[in-house]
Amino acid sequence: MTVAGVLTRVIGFFYRIFLSRTIGAEGLGIYQLLSPVLALGFAVTAAGIQTSISRFVSAEIGRKNPAGARRYLFAGLALSLLLSAVTGLCIRQNAFLIANSWLGDPRCEPLLHILSLSFVPCCIHACINGYYYGLKKTGIPALTQLTEQIARVGTVYLLYQICRSNRSPIPLSIMMWGAVMGEVASTLVSVTFARLVPGGNAGAPSVAQCTKNLIRMAAPLTASRVVLNLFAGFENIMIPNRLRLFGYTGSEALSVYGILTGMAMSIVMFPSVLTNSVSVLLLPTISEAKATGDERLINRTIRRTIGACLLLGFLCTAGFLVTGRFLGNFLFGNALAGTFIVTLGWICPFLYLSATLSSILHGLGFPGVTFALNLLACGIRILFVLFAVPVCGIRSYLWGILLSQAVTAALAIAILTHMTKKEL
Repeated sequence: MTVAGVLTRVIGFFYRIFLSRTIGAEGLGIYQLLSPVLALGFAVTAAGIQTSISRFVSAEIGRKNPAGARRYLFAGLALSLLLSAVTGLCIRQNAFLIANSWLGDPRCEPLLHILSLSFVPCCIHACINGYYYGLKKTGIPALTQLTEQIARVGTVYLLYQICRSNRSPIPLSIMMWGAVMGEVASTLVSVTFARLVPGGNAGAPSVAQCTKNLIRMAAPLTASRVVLNLFAGFENIMIPNRLRLFGYTGSEALSVYGILTGMAMSIVMFPSVLTNSVSVLLLPTISEAKATGDERLINRTIRRTIGACLLLGFLCTAGFLVTGRFLGNFLFGNALAGTFIVTLGWICPFLYLSATLSSILHGLGFPGVTFALNLLACGIRILFVLFAVPVCGIRSYLWGILLSQAVTAALAIAILTHMTKKEL
């Protein structure tokens, strides 16, 4: 999974460089404005269900009940398909309102029409991936992840070449068609290569019981993800608006936003491919250990996770402080991107810790704790956007990110330390 993640990020690097030189920083800013809609749609349709499938599948496998694991997959898939169809239709029907009232840019409307087509295929491969995460087998998820990125970039490049051959302008819509085709390709791969664990149906919970259990766990997860994505969406949309109050024009504000989110953040997030792979497998590992009462494994996993994430984070911080400006100029030809990379490098230890510790808390059955921590982090960043950015500019937002990550990582460590001592 880590190998696939690294390859995906490498392809993504070249993709971002290509986009920055094709559609420019302002185009990247418009593209990034759609991220809250995509994240919110995924939160509603698949995120909570995928996590729930992973947790229940790992528990059923721990009880030597593969039939139960299969039923949780089918029940989750049915729920996710229903939600994704409704969500895609709602976004398509209300694209004008979302683009003008929420995103604040009418150029997003046709992009939303295309984006609405991506949720159904997305939910299918997300549920199948959740099943394999529960089995602690990452071959299929890794393959779908790599396929999605290749199909996305390949589609965009093909459409770009068609536009050039016809001597027509390069529309922003090619990026959204790339996203849709990436989801379709990854779904086809996951459905083609997926194999369910064989076994009889004896002792398996009923479909109704599986559906009830999934809803019971997925509902608060989905609600928390929706709330967090609404806050994050508000945060992202407000950044260009508050930059205008600082003195930028509308075009300049979108360009700075695009440089930060589309260039600098892609570099800083690259090492997280390691922690993301660990996080995915931490949830079923912790869940299975809790189901079997193996407290020693849980405590050892927590200690090793904290130590490894801190080591990786400090190494990455040192690396970005030394090479950040060079990377910004060399990769994107943008000095401001290099400045952002240097500043954002300080968040690495806390960023990597937060992701892995959240996965452990989910595995222990405390999604409400991760929701509260993420909401606190989002609240801190929003305060910086509202009150600091109009006065001090975009750099104050970067320090807001650092503070939010540091606070949530410290609180997560404190909570897990308290929990493990209480168990012992």
